[in-house]
Amino acid sequence: MATAPLHPLNTLEKRRNPIMINKDTTFLGYRRENGRVGVRNHVIILPLDDLSNTACEAVAHNIKGAMVINHPYGRLQFGADLDLHFRTLIGAGSNPNVAAVVVIGIEEGWTQKIVDGIAKTGKPVTGFGIERHGDHDTIMRASKVAKEYVQWASEKQREVCKVSELWVSTKCGESDTTSGAGSNPTVGNAFDKLYKSGATLVFGETTEITGGENFVADRCANAEVRAKFMKVFNRYQDVINAHKTSDLSDSQPTKGNIAGGLTTIEEKALGNIQKIGKECKVDGVLDKAETPTHSGLWFMDSSSAAAEMVTLCAAAGYVVHFFPTGQGNIIGNPILPVIKLSANPRTVRTMSEHIDFDCSPLLQREMNLDEAGDKLLEKMFATVNGRLTAAEALGHREFVMTRLYESA
Repeated sequence: MATAPLHPLNTLEKRRNPIMINKDTTFLGYRRENGRVGVRNHVIILPLDDLSNTACEAVAHNIKGAMVINHPYGRLQFGADLDLHFRTLIGAGSNPNVAAVVVIGIEEGWTQKIVDGIAKTGKPVTGFGIERHGDHDTIMRASKVAKEYVQWASEKQREVCKVSELWVSTKCGESDTTSGAGSNPTVGNAFDKLYKSGATLVFGETTEITGGENFVADRCANAEVRAKFMKVFNRYQDVINAHKTSDLSDSQPTKGNIAGGLTTIEEKALGNIQKIGKECKVDGVLDKAETPTHSGLWFMDSSSAAAEMVTLCAAAGYVVHFFPTGQGNIIGNPILPVIKLSANPRTVRTMSEHIDFDCSPLLQREMNLDEAGDKLLEKMFATVNGRLTAAEALGHREFVMTRLYESA
């Protein structure tokens, strides 16, 4: 009698042994001109603004191997919102997972600002303005440069790099009771081990730690970091008060969270905080899309919207991302490979094509937390060494920029 095949995820996990890491652990990465290490080798076509998306798409269509990153913004923004726009685009192009960049904008001034920011990394970058040229001429000139960049990047070879050179981010989504009990602690266990190995880590989701902020504050490395963390958290509370709302109805927790058994934002926060493990200290606080200045664990002031947070992590320079999900989230990112894990056996069964690591055996007492963390790290090393994540294989490239103001 024929037997039913094992779930492909389980087959993969049974075939490999757990791995432990230390400061001598290595992986194969792409060393960039500024010394940073990436795990992908993209050539991206980056629009300055929404009007330039069509030209960027045409260039990516012409040049196989180039990837366009569309977005809907870049016109009539001002102040801190405009600063964030530039910081996000410059950060995206500067990410070590990107080998070279072609920037296209409606006008040359702002386009050059993006080019100049990316050029500080030393990587190849060229900009094109559409005004006084039109689409046809711009697409032709940009395609010629993109073709050269793709061929140049194709010659790049991976080299042995230390685990301390890895930058790893995390954000959860579509959380349920299995998130706080299983997948989030699995990330926390992996983060503890990466932290000891000297990696650079980040978490955030300012809205989703409401009710658990004191636990994060108590983990801050010193009084200065604690004060900065409380400042960004209280700023968010001021936004809630300014809008005359005493709760986060229909937003936090979401309808999906409630369906998954989370009834209050406090419950969600306590599960969310499990992602930073037991031994990590919060060593610094970042503004949105801001790049950290040293290794350790950082808190980024950010939205809890999945695609926004992951985009901000990519713009800050992170090269691989842990995304625990309960009810099932399908997010990816064009620059930052997203490793999705779930401890909910129903989600793993019904959305298996989206899940990279099934940690439901943790809740079924078939593995312990230390083993789950090791297996997640094993999946991470496979990813940074070149294995495509589920989101990459499925073509999920969500790139959502954060806005602060309405347009002028």
